[in-house]
Parts: sequence; structure tokens; C-alpha cells
Amino acid sequence: MYDVIIIGAGVIGALTARELAKYELRILVVEKENDAARGASCANSGIVHAGFDAMPGTLKARLNVLGSNMMKDVAAELDVPYRNNGSMVLAFSPDEDVTIRELRDRGAANGVKGLRILSAEEIREIEPNISPDATSALYAPTGSIICPYSLTFAALGNAMDNGTDFLTNFEVCSIARHDGRFDVTAKDGRSFSAGFVINCAGINSDEIATHAGSSGFTVKPRIGEYMLLDKECGGIVKSTVFNVPTRMGKGILVSPTVHGNIIIGPTSRNNEDKEDTGTTQQGLDAVAKGALKSVPSIPTRSVITSFAGTRAVGSTGDFIIDLKDGFVNCAGIESPGLSASPAIAVYVKNLLIGAGLALKPKAGYLKGRRICKASPEKYNKVVCRCELISEGEIISAIRTHPGATDIDGIKKRTRAGMGRCQGGFCQPFVAEIISRELGIPYGEITKSGEGSGLFCGRTKEI
Repeated sequence: MYDVIIIGAGVIGALTARELAKYELRILVVEKENDAARGASCANSGIVHAGFDAMPGTLKARLNVLGSNMMKDVAAELDVPYRNNGSMVLAFSPDEDVTIRELRDRGAANGVKGLRILSAEEIREIEPNISPDATSALYAPTGSIICPYSLTFAALGNAMDNGTDFLTNFEVCSIARHDGRFDVTAKDGRSFSAGFVINCAGINSDEIATHAGSSGFTVKPRIGEYMLLDKECGGIVKSTVFNVPTRMGKGILVSPTVHGNIIIGPTSRNNEDKEDTGTTQQGLDAVAKGALKSVPSIPTRSVITSFAGTRAVGSTGDFIIDLKDGFVNCAGIESPGLSASPAIAVYVKNLLIGAGLALKPKAGYLKGRRICKASPEKYNKVVCRCELISEGEIISAIRTHPGATDIDGIKKRTRAGMGRCQGGFCQPFVAEIISRELGIPYGEITKSGEGSGLFCGRTKEI
């Protein structure tokens, strides 16, 4: 039996697990996919928003600013790539000039520090490649960038190093309450009980709440499409550059990534299918058009991949974070959810304290990660030429909590397959290492779990 079960191993579930693992608690994290960070946490902009967009007085506003201020220290403790690069919202008309002044005032009300309006000349002093049509900009020096899936793996891994259990392919089908405890059961029959359950199931959080009799809200998917440019384009902008936001989102951005690429996107399209993460030509055309509006010299011929992520849009218009009878909802955590994630974890902990969960600090708590290294000679063999990733790094990603078990797991943890050829050269070698390390037959290695097999059979017998 556990004290706490967390449903969902995205960035919210992972950081909540890490926060609670500081105490003498028995914690279980369950995830319906084959790995952590398989939902919105692996397909977003990687932006740590300053906090000027959310309406004052909302949880979004409060937790965005708190989380943004916490993120640098969290990233340092977990050794996660992070950069304070600043952000700007561009205006292209008198009406948009008014809007960015409203955003400045909103940000000031939210407690964002250092916001200022830039003239057209000041914009191009900071970012020479910005369109000459931009008339003004809101500049936020506290805006930053991070690798969202690296943060998720590191936070969950740190929680596991401190005693947290983690189960994958655990699709919750029922939550029953009796004798003051919850029984959480998966479709395959596995079942565990806990005094508290935390619902961090992202796009499926409304369904999980219904299982627990804690409904009253809905979550709808909103697709955002992105394109990623080769590292040779990495110097086009230093800051994260936004268009003026709309009710559908923050608009098309142009931003460096912490790994040296340029990311452009996302679109914002409502959808009924929660499993749909496909891109469309119309969407990618809109991404290119929006990016070129801000930065006309964007070389769209240098796109090395495109992808889409699904945002969990809650029916209340705000983060839905509440506790009733031992069941905690963390739902509708759309943007700025990544930015707010460290603060959300603390907020949830405080809800649990208020509900009577006793927290005793853990003796010997490990603040940073425990990395399992390969033998030294393995680091001399380069497997991924584009990103210069060694066999040793891949082995370490398999052995370090939470260990990778498929191609995408290695890709997200090490960047093997993230470069210009997108795994065209290294993927067979990565599969070979996974097979050898985990004892999985080579032909059964998958890209991302069940239904994503890489091989359909041998072309010849050995």
C-alpha cells in the first residue's frame, strides 16, 4: 500500500513526485504510455513564460510567476539545460501597440519584474533580424527556455532515486474508494491502493476524475503544430519572439532551443480526438507564415522535422487544482503549465498537508540525480554523428532512472536521432544497444511502445 499514487508521468506528475519524495512517504507514479513525458511534456515550445499573459487573480497568473522564478534553481539541481534568454511580443499595428501595453500592465499586476516597451529601433538593437514592420514590442527579461522532456525525466528520476516507484503501460480503468483509501486499477488487472491520489493525467484528466467521482469539468484537446530548424540556423534570434496573443493561444513564436536549434510554431486548432497528434500541410504553412512575419530571414528550407502536441484545455479557463476527500485534480494545465510546474508541485503538497497528510523530511534525501555510467571505453564510440552521442551515453540513459526502453526514449534522453538526419544513420545501432542491454530480441524493439514496431521481419536468415 502507498501513501500517494500519482496518475500521469508528465512534467506536473514528475515534479509533484519529486516534491513529495523529499518526505518519508510511499509514492507510486503510474503512466499509461510506455515511458514518461509522452504527452504534452514532449511536444511543446520549451518556454518558461515570464507571466504577463494570464489574467491577474487566476491560478495561471500566480503559479506561472512563482514557477518561472523557481525554474532556474530546479534546473540547476537536476542538471537540466536552461537558459534565461528574454522574450518579446511584437506589435505590427496601432491596435497591437495598445495590446502590448495592456500586457505590460497585466504582467506588472502579476508581479513580473523588468517589463518594458521597446521602440522599433530598440527591438532591432536586441534582435537585428526582426521584421522592419514591427512597430513596438513588450520585452520580458525574465523569459527563459528549457528542455521540457529533460526536466520531466530528471524530476521523475530524482523521485525514483529517493524511493518512488514508477510503472508504465498502466492505463487506469477504475478508482474505487473504501475504508478511507483508494484502489487504483489498470486495464490489465494490476491494482494498488493509497490514501491520496493525484490526477496529473493531462488530456485524459477529466476521464480520470470521472473514475474517482470527482468530475464537474471537461478537458478538450487543442493541437499545436511546430517545425524545428537545423542548428545552422541557431543564431537568427537570441530571444523568444512572440506575435500578439489571441484567445486561442500565444500565437506563432520563433525561439532558440537550449540545444541550439530554432523552433517555430505552434498553431492552435481545436480537435475532438485526444490521440491525434498529426501535422497538416495547412498547419505547417501557417507556422511558416507566422514565423516569417516576425523574422523574414527564417530559412524554412532548413526544417529538419515537424511535429504536433496536444494541449489540455480545461472548461474553466484556469488551471483546475483542487482536493476533495483525498483526491487531487491537476487538470486543464495548458500553457503556461510548464512554466508553472515547480510551483504547482508545491501547491499540491500544501493541499495534501491541509488534508492531513503528515510529512516527515526524509533522511539522506538526494537533491540531484544519480547517474548510472557505462564503462569508460563506451564513451569513445560515437553512435549518433549529427549530435555526437556516444554508446556510453545511450547505455547510461537505459540504466539511469527512469530507464529508456525504446528508440524515442533514447532520443529524448540523449538526442541520438535528433539531428539533421533524424536517426537515419544511428537508429539501427541504438536498437542494437537497447536489445543487448535489456535482453529484448532485436526484432521486438519499438519506436515508442506497443503498436510502433520498427521491423516486420528478416530479409535473410543469419
